[in-house]
Amino acid sequence: MEVVVIEKSTFERMLSGFENLAEKVERLCREHEDLGEREWLDSGDVCRLLGISPRTLQTMRENGTLAYTKISHKVYYRPEDVKAVFPAAGMKRRMTVGKGRECNVI
Repeated sequence: MEVVVIEKSTFERMLSGFENLAEKVERLCREHEDLGEREWLDSGDVCRLLGISPRTLQTMRENGTLAYTKISHKVYYRPEDVKAVFPAAGMKRRMTVGKGRECNVI
């Protein structure tokens, strides 16, 4: 184990800085607590909700249909953004299913 010795005044400044940071984080958390953004969805959740494949979800991200946030190589979606896409995704799915039926009938 290595021991590091610092001056008391340096330690007190560091401690004060950490306390200020903690206060700012707590204040920001309180300010944004009412936004209802506590639960984000991952890619698997969105695929199940929309009934789409991961590749379709990737296309939706690439063409800007669905907003997302990437944290540590994992993609997350806000629930309200996914809800906004529901009608469009449902219509596309119905059109694709309809085309499939037509092909099978012929």
